Amino acid sequence: MNKADLITALKNEARITKSEAESLVNLFFGEMSNALANGDRVEIRGLCSFYVKNYKAYTGRNPKTGKQVLIAPKKLPFFKCGKELKERVDS
Repeated sequence: MNKADLITALKNEARITKSEAESLVNLFFGEMSNALANGDRVEIRGLCSFYVKNYKAYTGRNPKTGKQVLIAPKKLPFFKCGKELKERVDS
């Protein structure tokens, strides 16, 4: 399922216009993105949670030249599947 499929499903289920459904989906994902950008955790009970991991700077190696390179600190978003979703997918 992609974003367009989600918009269509919401439109059909809620009996709203396509533009209203698109606004809702964009609002939902926009707020999730804003929360993660602020370092907050997003939890949807029974489905999943999203959170940000912080990585410190470290020294890596360029595979072509073999020279050591300083890798800057970074933040990466992570997804953790909820228990109910795991069970539903596994059944």
